[in-house]
Amino acid sequence: MRLDGRIALITGASRGIGRAVAIRFAREGAHVVLLARTRGALEEIDDEVRAHGGSATLVPLDLEDAEKVDALGPTLYDRWGRLDILVANAGILGPLTPLGHIPDRDWQAVLNLNLTVNWRLIRALDPLLRRSDAGRAIFVTSGAARTCLAYWGAYSISKAGLEALAKTYASEVDSTAVRVNLINPGPVATAMRARAFPGEDPATLPQPGQLTELFLNLVARDLTVNGRIFDYKP
Repeated sequence: MRLDGRIALITGASRGIGRAVAIRFAREGAHVVLLARTRGALEEIDDEVRAHGGSATLVPLDLEDAEKVDALGPTLYDRWGRLDILVANAGILGPLTPLGHIPDRDWQAVLNLNLTVNWRLIRALDPLLRRSDAGRAIFVTSGAARTCLAYWGAYSISKAGLEALAKTYASEVDSTAVRVNLINPGPVATAMRARAFPGEDPATLPQPGQLTELFLNLVARDLTVNGRIFDYKP
């Protein structure tokens, strides 16, 4: 029970990597706060968590609702008085098209969810992470932030911004007990990957559950590294 007694908030918890991390953290003893848009999907994860003896709090919330994101901090404070772990996993791919062809609404949507929402989460949850004896934040990035492939502009740019955001936050908490790092999952069998590469056989890719050990390592109480990007390697 490596996370016994810890409070962990996971965004994008209804499927893929977020779901796998949520279930693994709960099995390791954490009380998981599961955030996603769809209540039905959250209830399915809750059933699985409880089947393994874990506990969860469900937060059906659209991260594009800025006021509700801002209210997360006070809500969690009233319930637990702190937050030990943040896994900022939610994100969208957006259109794969030349930069000049991206509709304004799609550009704004990708930048908002992949970057601005994570800034809002930091603003809302930083005081609670500082109240933990070992606050840990993990942001999920992508190799696209550095490869900058043609037609991946909105996604690549949003993830590059996320990396700068997380590293800046890491610098700001360096003298505290909070540690902030990023994980680049690489190719993983998720719905987002299937949309980007529709002809790819998902059976040839690592499954989301295979990444959970890396996530566990980066929320350990004795973690010292801060502000680094960890590339998952099967």
